[in-house]
Amino acid sequence: METNRLSKEMQEVLIRQMTKEAEAAQIYLALGVWADDQGYGGVANFLYRHAQEERNHMTKIMGYILERGGRPRIEAIAQPPADPQTLTECFNRVFKHEVDNTEAIYSIVNLAMAEKDWATWNFAQWFVKEQIEEEKLALQLIDKLKIAGGDRASDESLFALDSSLEAMPDEVTLAREATAQDPK
Repeated sequence: METNRLSKEMQEVLIRQMTKEAEAAQIYLALGVWADDQGYGGVANFLYRHAQEERNHMTKIMGYILERGGRPRIEAIAQPPADPQTLTECFNRVFKHEVDNTEAIYSIVNLAMAEKDWATWNFAQWFVKEQIEEEKLALQLIDKLKIAGGDRASDESLFALDSSLEAMPDEVTLAREATAQDPK
């Protein structure tokens, strides 16, 4: 008896999203290393925490595939792109990456609707809400840097920005503890 409740196409889309989340973690790690090397410890701390959050997203999708009787597959990921040249470029990459990820999540939602796979549609709603928060956070980074003076910001402004990011809480909630109502 077939026990996989996911269509082949849905399982493959979810596996691709797992890979996308793993690549996101590597991108954020690479950006964090760059920021650390540039002396932005707070920015680096923020990006390292974000890398862990992306790994949690990957694990959440993996768990869902297993819960539905599917078989997740761990795939190779691409090498992160070259280092940014400025904080503006770094933060713009974060935003662009989140927008790209939002589009990928929407693909999952659209396929779930087309297949009338309401379980997956419901599961994906957590990610839809999460992406709203992720894009907002990325825009806030860009806005804060603009307020500080952008690439011409004073050392004092950059220090304040870096310190504010460093002061953010360090704990990343495990994905399995999050819900659509309380994504943490």
